[in-house]
Amino acid sequence: MSIGTCGRAFSTPCIHEHACVRCALLRPDPVQRARIEEICDNLIARIAEAEREGWLGEVEGLQVSLAGVEEKLRQLDRGHRRHTAVDLGIPTTRGDR
Repeated sequence: MSIGTCGRAFSTPCIHEHACVRCALLRPDPVQRARIEEICDNLIARIAEAEREGWLGEVEGLQVSLAGVEEKLRQLDRGHRRHTAVDLGIPTTRGDR
């Protein structure tokens, strides 16, 4: 399931190989916010499991993914604020003063 749009140039190799949440070029789709939050919750649970089991290498990789997911949520929050209406007032001419 897609969670956004890839900003990578067409036909260029991807170092993340289907780990898009880690990629700075992913532009998250606001419609997919709930799915991204679900991914975040899942990663937190998986990190706890990996720590409990002593899978230190797994913990590190999952933490990188979690940081990426949290950044995608911040991007969505910034985008939401950017798309809200801003009152610019009503312009006046010099004769209206």
